[in-house]
Amino acid sequence: MDPDRLAALRRRYDRPPLSGSDLGPDPIAAFARWFGEAVEASAEGLVTEANAVVVATADADGTPSARTVLLKAFDERGFVFYTNYTSAKGRDLDVNPRAALLFPWHAIDRQVRVSGAAEHVSRAESDAYFRSRPRASQIGAWASRQSSAVRDRAELDDRFVELLARWPEGVDVPVPEFWGGVRVVPTEIEFWQGRPDRLHDRLRYRRASVADTGWLLDRLAP
Repeated sequence: MDPDRLAALRRRYDRPPLSGSDLGPDPIAAFARWFGEAVEASAEGLVTEANAVVVATADADGTPSARTVLLKAFDERGFVFYTNYTSAKGRDLDVNPRAALLFPWHAIDRQVRVSGAAEHVSRAESDAYFRSRPRASQIGAWASRQSSAVRDRAELDDRFVELLARWPEGVDVPVPEFWGGVRVVPTEIEFWQGRPDRLHDRLRYRRASVADTGWLLDRLAP
């Protein structure tokens, strides 16, 4: 692409002003409202997968990596996604148990950033969610040794067919020990809303540790 054309790519943001009183004192409750509005926008065809979230981790050397997963639960304890614990992100979190999340709701000129400690959810939570998944997705969790190199696509497909035969219809697929939920327990949550002239609204909730029950609210320069 022509560099001048690339530099000219922009659109005007024109959301209404956002204040702390709009969000309230509880960032989880504020996230729930924004998430609900993103889901509504998804139903209208504006937002694609409202629960898609970018997860950033870092390895023992501090080398960062990021990928998109799906949010599957959130409450006052934190934000939950599911993964293979032996994957690249799982290995990162073993040695550096902190993560950052980004919900990129571009179509409605909003985003939410979350950062905090990462921990495995209980085995009971992981088992319950696994049982709610479609059967093919359950088998897919076994078939894919996530983040490891494979010879070709056929290797994955053959492994899937093999496991279908091992656990035919009517036989419960066991929950893999290497698979489960990760909860990001937030110490910072930032709400971003697009405004004219790139003077966006950024409101950040923070607490010193996950043990704190109260949140401090700051407005950040865009």
